[in-house]
Amino acid sequence: MNGFGSAFLLAQVGAHAAQRFTERIGELDLTPPQAGLLRLVAARPGQSQQAIAAQLGTPATRLVALVDGLEKRGLIERRRNPDDRRLYAVELTEDGRAFMGRVAQAAAAHDRALTAALSDGERATLHALLTKIATDQGLTPGVHPGYAKP
Repeated sequence: MNGFGSAFLLAQVGAHAAQRFTERIGELDLTPPQAGLLRLVAARPGQSQQAIAAQLGTPATRLVALVDGLEKRGLIERRRNPDDRRLYAVELTEDGRAFMGRVAQAAAAHDRALTAALSDGERATLHALLTKIATDQGLTPGVHPGYAKP
């Protein structure tokens, strides 16, 4: 070892990756929380804002502001929930689904750039090991812990 532990290296690479991802999606006029919300809505359409906030571990008031901004851009929409008219189901619009293709391309390019020094086998091994660590630490798959910050 070179004097730096694995936890430090994970934090160093994680901070670098987060900064680069922020720059990359900034070209799409998105913030990381907006990108994460779009990804969650695309993966699980029709959920209420309350359910989404609970999954992200974020206050509902913070989520409302994110939803409002993406709704104004025409990327997501709120629809009355037919089972409970007090709740709104959040879904991607047609433009939002098309936009998600651009987000996916940016994310794939980010992943390739960040792991460019690795072979395909090393990428698979790294992914498996990081997944194992995330699971052991009780992290919610696909949800960045930064959402929990007020």
